[in-house]
Amino acid sequence: MVCRMFRLETEVDKARRDLLRTRLRDTNTAASPVLRALRGTPDERDAPLHVWAVNDGDDDLAGGLVGHTWATWLHVTYLWVDERHRGRGLGARLLAQAEHIATTSRGCRAARLETWDFQAPRFYEKQGYEVVSVIPDYPPGITEYALTKRLG
Repeated sequence: MVCRMFRLETEVDKARRDLLRTRLRDTNTAASPVLRALRGTPDERDAPLHVWAVNDGDDDLAGGLVGHTWATWLHVTYLWVDERHRGRGLGARLLAQAEHIATTSRGCRAARLETWDFQAPRFYEKQGYEVVSVIPDYPPGITEYALTKRLG
């Protein structure tokens, strides 16, 4: 039996990160017919989706949603509304617009997001999202929720 010795390194290395991502993607594609079918299609890569709420008078950012679509899913990365405009439905409008674009222009059938307990899990539930995962103490003292919603 041959024993190989490896040197473990811990520095940040973007070239190796990219190589690792490529090799993992190739391995996953070989193992999954679903991922293999995505290869070479527009759904293969995520497409940014941004929705902004800007005050007409001064171009001040009142709120926004940053996310992307991939493989018939909308992933909401950030949703924020300025404190002065909260409680007036702006967050719901931003989310609804993103969902509308995702379903009508990009063929999405579902959405997902993560939020912390002090942020907006109840808000998302009111918008039709369901909690699918709860991670307590992430980070310590905070609970993270993952939520999904079927679209259309």
